[in-house]
Amino acid sequence: MRTFYLFFIFMWSVVVHAQQFDDYFIDKTLRLDYIFAGNANEQNAYLSEMIALNKWHGRVDNLSVTPVQGNGQIKVFDKSTNRLIYILPFGSLFQEWLTLDAAEKQSKSFENSFLIPFPKKEINVQISFFNSKNEEKVVFNQLIDPNDILIRKSSEIKNEYEVIHKATVKNPIKIALVAEGFTVEELNVFMDFAHQTVQNLFKHQIFKKYENSFEIIAVKTISKESGISVPSRNIWLDTAVQSNFDTFYSERYLTTLHTKLLHAQLENIPYQHIIILANTNVYGGGGILNSYSLTTTKNKEFAPVVVHEFGHSFAGLADEYFYEEDVFENKASLNTEPWEKNITSLVDFSSKWKNMMNKSTPIPTPKTMSNEVKIGVFEGLKGNGLYIPTLTCRMKINNTPDFCPVCSNAIEEMILFYTQDLTK
Repeated sequence: MRTFYLFFIFMWSVVVHAQQFDDYFIDKTLRLDYIFAGNANEQNAYLSEMIALNKWHGRVDNLSVTPVQGNGQIKVFDKSTNRLIYILPFGSLFQEWLTLDAAEKQSKSFENSFLIPFPKKEINVQISFFNSKNEEKVVFNQLIDPNDILIRKSSEIKNEYEVIHKATVKNPIKIALVAEGFTVEELNVFMDFAHQTVQNLFKHQIFKKYENSFEIIAVKTISKESGISVPSRNIWLDTAVQSNFDTFYSERYLTTLHTKLLHAQLENIPYQHIIILANTNVYGGGGILNSYSLTTTKNKEFAPVVVHEFGHSFAGLADEYFYEEDVFENKASLNTEPWEKNITSLVDFSSKWKNMMNKSTPIPTPKTMSNEVKIGVFEGLKGNGLYIPTLTCRMKINNTPDFCPVCSNAIEEMILFYTQDLTK
């Protein structure tokens, strides 16, 4: 657990004079819709629209720090002092696409939407990407005036929702479960899967420990057609958030490119994190840090996969399984430590789970020792240079009951980051 406590030390050292939420923000949300565009050689971000929402549902403490780096970050600076007052790490489909061969030959654009607390005064908003060497590149800078007449005011709630799990803490983590591919006649089926999602989440010990820190709602978004689009079978359906399989030509990769539509469905509904439940029995899904997770419901692996994908979108956990042929490059970059807390290239292993291991455990750890040690350093795929803490974890296989200690530790850090003032 020493890695966990190092995070608290970090919080103390960075936030010596912790700001209060109402020093810079009011209890509203500013949604920023962007277009990320470019190719492997050049990337840019463009502001599409700004929307004012009635209430802020995100964290109110630890505003200017983050427990994970992410593949990118949106940073908010007070204009008058240039002080960093809010930061949000994220992942994006655009950055995943940049790792593909296609990005060397052509340019492409992707939607991205972010929620930030509504500022009292003028702010500077900065968006940056991290490349495979963890080098940060600023791709967007803009001054935003909260009195700008072109900030669209939204007061309408577009979809019916139901609270299906209540929190008892003051500032809970708010999750919206979104129906995708369910017609109005099928919403009762969606609600059954929504309740199953809650049950499956809290079967995992670390989420059960903090069960009272989560407020979960089921949003009854209605699709005109039943099911999910499958481009490889020439099936295109009119659904609530326009998701589809075959993302980047990967058969099981289920995503939506339409993040603006997704967030428009949720306007003025209490949420910060999103789990999309898809109406199909085909195996698949996806999860993107601080964007959304998406899981199919009617297959036998629904229970473990819905939690696995939330591990991606909520805590920034990496997949711990690797394939010799994968749509994404799954090799470690030379001299670079990945930011995800549950994988390592051993470049900076002391920043990962080294202090959670028995000192007698060899690094790397032979797979033959997997039954002897609780935590090790096991090679993910021979020759790829990435290592994982165990061979049995929710982020690796479906037929294991829980997260490994390293992933549980990372999830706990994130839960406390959202719900407690770690500077006190």
